[in-house]
Amino acid sequence: MVPSAGRLCLLTVHAHPDDEASKGAPTVARYHAEGVRTVLVCCTGGEEGEILNPALDKPSMAEKLAEIRAEELARAAAVIGYDEVVMLGYRDSGMEGSEANTHPDCFANADLDEAVSRLVSVIRRHRPQVIVTYPEDQGGYMHPDHVRVHDISIPAFERAGDAHYRPDLGEPWSPAKLYYTLWSRKRIEERHQAFQDLGLKSPYNDWWFKRPSTDDQITTQVPVDGFIDARIEGLLAHATQIDPESTFWFGLPPEVERSIHPYDDYVLARGPRPAELPERDLFEGLRAEAAGESG
Repeated sequence: MVPSAGRLCLLTVHAHPDDEASKGAPTVARYHAEGVRTVLVCCTGGEEGEILNPALDKPSMAEKLAEIRAEELARAAAVIGYDEVVMLGYRDSGMEGSEANTHPDCFANADLDEAVSRLVSVIRRHRPQVIVTYPEDQGGYMHPDHVRVHDISIPAFERAGDAHYRPDLGEPWSPAKLYYTLWSRKRIEERHQAFQDLGLKSPYNDWWFKRPSTDDQITTQVPVDGFIDARIEGLLAHATQIDPESTFWFGLPPEVERSIHPYDDYVLARGPRPAELPERDLFEGLRAEAAGESG
């Protein structure tokens, strides 16, 4: 679907099915509710995912995991509010150091220029003003596919508007902004404290607090009051990958979950820096221009 002139578009780039639920789902839900067109690029099929739901941990499920994860992704995307899901077509690379890293079709082994060109094609077709992706510094979680998402997103952002680059991929389009999504140290501390205040065992062990903090890089905090459930329901849609009894995701009462850190954190990596920080809107400075295009 080609976007209509003047309509804002948000495009997010994720590594695996379920990443779209755990990272920024409330933001997507909010913008979808506002009428922003929302597009998800999922780079792999999640074939190497571990079945974490004990009720579904059966050989028959593992044998058709790729098919199941595609179905789960479709359900999660609908719950969150994505208008379209685009599969970039690569195989899950597995965790760092695993045998899956050697598979010739895995994302980590993909030719970088080819992978970038696939993403450029998507950008030119959907014409987003804003792209959300992963940072280079991923706080100690260096999954090969997450690293690769960053590696292709930056050059794709830059090449999509270059008329001399692969004209066969469509009319050039220059997105205005590129953001990194992250879970801030402050969010982790607030959740950890909430568990303690309720007399519950916190799932946040020392590892979480030894990870390097990038909070000082945060430029943008998008208020997502009323949209926190998009993350919860999106995660539950990935039934094989998420244990519904997981204290990490579901250990807090719903009313507490909705009150903690009611905004999503981002780092503006490309685009004009806002006059005041933190900005509260990924489309700050872009809405008037888009409205003018439709007028």
